[in-house]
Amino acid sequence: METKTIYDLWLNSANDDKDLIEELQSIQNNEDEIYERFYRELNFGTAGLRGVIGAGTNRMNVYTVRRATQGLANFLNKKYPNPSVAISYDSRIKADLFAREAARVLAANGIKAYISSELQPTPVVSFAVRELKTDAGIMVTASHNPAKYNGYKCYGNDGCQMTDVNANAVFEEIQNVDYFNGDIKLIDFDKGVADGCIEIISEDLYDSYLENVRKQSVNPGICKNSELKVVYTPLNGAGNKLVRKVLSQIGVENVIVVPEQENPDGNFTTCPYPNPEIKEALALGLDLCEKEQPDLLLATDPDSDRVGIAVKCSEGYRLMSGNETGIMLMNYILDCRRKNGTLPQNPVAVRTIVTSKLVDKICEKYNCELKKVLTGFKYIGEQILLLEQKHEENRYVFGFEESYGYLAGSYVRDKDAVVASMLICEMAAYYRQQGKTLDQVMNSIYEEHGYYINRTESFEFDGSAGMQKMADIMSSLRSAHPTEIAGFRVTDTADYLNSYSKSLTTGVQEEIDLPKSNVLSYSLEGGGAAIVRPSGTEPKIKVYITAVGKTNEEALATADSMVKSMVQILGI
Repeated sequence: METKTIYDLWLNSANDDKDLIEELQSIQNNEDEIYERFYRELNFGTAGLRGVIGAGTNRMNVYTVRRATQGLANFLNKKYPNPSVAISYDSRIKADLFAREAARVLAANGIKAYISSELQPTPVVSFAVRELKTDAGIMVTASHNPAKYNGYKCYGNDGCQMTDVNANAVFEEIQNVDYFNGDIKLIDFDKGVADGCIEIISEDLYDSYLENVRKQSVNPGICKNSELKVVYTPLNGAGNKLVRKVLSQIGVENVIVVPEQENPDGNFTTCPYPNPEIKEALALGLDLCEKEQPDLLLATDPDSDRVGIAVKCSEGYRLMSGNETGIMLMNYILDCRRKNGTLPQNPVAVRTIVTSKLVDKICEKYNCELKKVLTGFKYIGEQILLLEQKHEENRYVFGFEESYGYLAGSYVRDKDAVVASMLICEMAAYYRQQGKTLDQVMNSIYEEHGYYINRTESFEFDGSAGMQKMADIMSSLRSAHPTEIAGFRVTDTADYLNSYSKSLTTGVQEEIDLPKSNVLSYSLEGGGAAIVRPSGTEPKIKVYITAVGKTNEEALATADSMVKSMVQILGI
């Protein structure tokens, strides 16, 4: 069907959202704007839906949300008897509306919908799925995307993000649902609540969630009377209440919140990219740090599943990378739990394949088994599930990815900035008692194990030939891998699409027991590495560099050389 025909259908049929109606009317004679909104439908994958808020099949709106939920409902009713779903949302524009619309559709299809009464962090949905024993979960969020975006993330009955198999099955169901011909069932929200098919989640669940968060404490009571001072920004998102509450519960009383970023605001007027990875998002927090002189700055993203920090140092405040924060937490947890006698036998930690190899050194020091998984926190959650199936979930101690996502404990199956914030403050208080800052702690880890610099470079390929160019590059690398990078000999290669790794020293080849993924990895003499991964959605190749040196300066110089070498190898 032509985009103009689809547009006309929407113009005549979409009458439930005033903003949407006005937008459709405003573009009535603009072919380019019509095409942009209707040339495709939002894709439903393992991360659910994500797109710009607005009118059209290529936008996030009540109709795309209803259609996706009807597809999910059809999937659940075929798979489970009397299914139920937990729903929440963050501070995004229309997030509360989309959550209520999802509940209306589910209830109309005979599926019990549990919905939060106000915005909540993403990990709370993962917890609610497990606590309420629902068959799925929905979180309305676009994570750290700019304000014009919203999204719809789905979880399975284990609390993990939905697997590829189930996501594909839901997508097939969605494809069979028409927007306007009566395929989508709806019930009045208030009637659903009155009838009991929609239930507002009790405050008791959030108390239980925080109780489970506190159980992950490594040194309970360490923060009381520690005089730890923290500046915190929820970046106008969902972390404000629960992060502050858990910090108060463990004894961190001196928490100063960035006032401009305290309250929920989906427009994110003070930080156009509400992403704790980006220095600009932390600008107001850093300004407040200069005035208040805290021990550290905490910043959680809008759905509060990721956290970034800056720590006091001699030059002011040092922004820690996602790798550095994870490395310090891993070291702190393993060291202190061993000293306290709370480290389980045969402990297990998890990192993604693009996360710092320095983690390997730390786990080796503490005899902790380290599992390496593909990019995406669902794969870390999957490892916890595998342990749980063997009744060994208590072996799991910590997992993280370089993109600022961390999880201790098995009470949820997604990254959790609430527990990470608690542990970061606890760790800071612990070292503060020893007269150390986190800046000094990180430097001491580098001095012990070597300086590991991690860098991610993206290379874009514009035009219609971009995807083909990337395919040619990956094919060329598979047919003839590099033997050295920046003068460092390649010792091992791994091909995650063809599921094997090979030692170039011994010639021994081993199977990789992970889902297939178009990723190539090269381990180097001296501990460095380079990983190449093309984007599946845009013409871009990402290269993840690990450079190792005896000093920070040496590692930085090596990283620069490796980037230049990879540009030559890729033929860019």
